[in-house]
Amino acid sequence: MTGICDGSFIQSDALNILLHLLVAVAAGGFIGIERRYHGRPAGFRTHALVCMASSLLMLVSIFQAKWFPAMATDTVRIDPTRMAQGVMTEIGFLGAGVIMKEGITVRGLTTAASIWITAAIGILAGVGFYVPVVIATCLTVGVLTVFRWLELRMPALTYAHHRLRFNRALIPSEDEIRKLISDHGFTIANMSYNLTGDGRFFEYSMSIRTVDKRNTQRLAETLSRREAVVEFRIAPFGD
Repeated sequence: MTGICDGSFIQSDALNILLHLLVAVAAGGFIGIERRYHGRPAGFRTHALVCMASSLLMLVSIFQAKWFPAMATDTVRIDPTRMAQGVMTEIGFLGAGVIMKEGITVRGLTTAASIWITAAIGILAGVGFYVPVVIATCLTVGVLTVFRWLELRMPALTYAHHRLRFNRALIPSEDEIRKLISDHGFTIANMSYNLTGDGRFFEYSMSIRTVDKRNTQRLAETLSRREAVVEFRIAPFGD
């Protein structure tokens, strides 16, 4: 274990470890940006943390001879990384426990990712691999704080289920509905139609999306002022 903490290891391998983890954060974050933009619950921070945790655990294998020198001899026939595999498997159940679906919203994904990477950091601390422990801890805190600030300011698509109900005698055309929604900054997908109330009402149902959350309130205010609208619903959703 002494080889892990001596000056030669810190000088020769610290930058290499930092590079591995930074590349993982960048790659995961880049993927997360795309997911965030499309309004998915697992976004920027979640992907960055998961990618970094995977890289962190691979460092256990890459530098195995440094934290477990006996592996360099032919007399040892054990695989100490199996303990780490077991820990990460079990920690998955704990992570799943903090993910909750509240109505149409998914919460706890970033917390689950932070639990996973915390377990990875704990494994490295347990084997005395202290340099990546320090680096990963700093990067994790940075992802959870700085990236949160960035994530809140990133443009992101907002999706919603939209339903409009009209009296059957006052049904506007589909073109009018599409223009109304388009004028409020939305695009439409999956338009469907329905007769309800023993044929007394006609409903348009669709999925809509926008890059500005404020458009939802603007659309709701416009619809609430229209006498022809019997009922409407705008329900934001994610995956």
